[in-house]
Amino acid sequence: MIYIVDNISNFLIYLFIIYFGFRISPRKNRLYLGGAVLIMLLAGVFNAYSDTSSPIVYMFWSVLAICLFFEERLGHLLALSAALMYFTGIVDTFSVMLIQVVLIGGGISSTIVTWWMELAYLISFFIYLLIYLQLLKKNEVYLCDIEFRYKFALLIQGSIFQMFYNFVFIYFDENHAMYSWDAYAVFFISITGAIYSIFLTLSLAIKNILSNRQKQDLQSLMHMQKQQYDYQLQQSVAVRRFKHDLINHIGVLRELINQKKTESAKEYIDTIWDVQDEFDLKIHTGDSFLDVVINYYSYLAGKENIEFVVSGRLTEEIHLKMFDITTLMGNILQNAIEATLKAAIPEIRVELVEHKKEFFIVVSNSVVEIINTAKGFSMTSKKDKANHGFGLKNIAATVEKYHGECYMESVVENGKAIFKISIAIPKENRV
Repeated sequence: MIYIVDNISNFLIYLFIIYFGFRISPRKNRLYLGGAVLIMLLAGVFNAYSDTSSPIVYMFWSVLAICLFFEERLGHLLALSAALMYFTGIVDTFSVMLIQVVLIGGGISSTIVTWWMELAYLISFFIYLLIYLQLLKKNEVYLCDIEFRYKFALLIQGSIFQMFYNFVFIYFDENHAMYSWDAYAVFFISITGAIYSIFLTLSLAIKNILSNRQKQDLQSLMHMQKQQYDYQLQQSVAVRRFKHDLINHIGVLRELINQKKTESAKEYIDTIWDVQDEFDLKIHTGDSFLDVVINYYSYLAGKENIEFVVSGRLTEEIHLKMFDITTLMGNILQNAIEATLKAAIPEIRVELVEHKKEFFIVVSNSVVEIINTAKGFSMTSKKDKANHGFGLKNIAATVEKYHGECYMESVVENGKAIFKISIAIPKENRV
């Protein structure tokens, strides 16, 4: 029975690491899931019958069970299962040594599984749980995001420590009676150092990921600001050209009036007015910074034949800095344009509402289908999930900076799937 429990413990650890660490989903076909569990249990029965835990049987059922259980490319699952067996084997070795020292007072050189080894698996699982909660989930970084060099470093590092601990364990086994607490101290300090090194390596890998994300966010923001600047520059050039030709236009009008060609003069005035209207800001929100951003994305939407409607007007300017307005509205409207382009009827609506104590901005856009907003701000439909999905996070961070609130929902309105994001910003500046 203990062999079956041993296999179940290993299998649950694999499921935890792969699902929560690498974000790989189980298969939807229950036959595959049942087959994975059955193979694991049969391997445990075989080990119980032969009264030994065969490494070959362990590798066989582990690889096959993982490949059957998870929906992923076969080559990736094979490499992942091999790496997991190696790494978890190292951590399990540390845990087994610890249990042997604490409960037995020395080493047992045997492949026979005993009850206390399950306590070792609990210690191992506790280490994985701490890694997930304190490093991965806390920073919204997962093992699938970490560069290969750090993963490889963990395997090499673990190998070095395992060889070192074999010597330490032999020293302890042979000298704990002679050196008493000194031997215990050597063992516990060394094994604590090994676990700490694993956390340290992962922390460095995560800091590198977070640093790259900040660079990407900054580059994205700078790109948005450059686009807005180029748009304003084009408008400014158009204005200068118009002013340069204005004296000529006045001369033509003067001549038409002198010749009493009133209708021709009116037509010419209308022509001039239409030219002027092209570079004038068409949308006025009541906030000069907000005008720049919204007019720019209205211009982009027009180029893509997207209906872009803004309703409402503010009586005073929002107290957000230009940088934050670009981050907030730039990300919202950029995401809206990308999403609505895939819809049958592309449209974007911006509503501005001002209450006594708050500004409300509501942006809704048509989408292909209802979006699951339960996952919060980390969701992205792009294939490169490691480098995308931060736009909504940046929106949330900006709203939080100004003590506001943000709410997302995806609903059906008038038979169309709509994604809506609502933002409330207090009027008083508490930043």
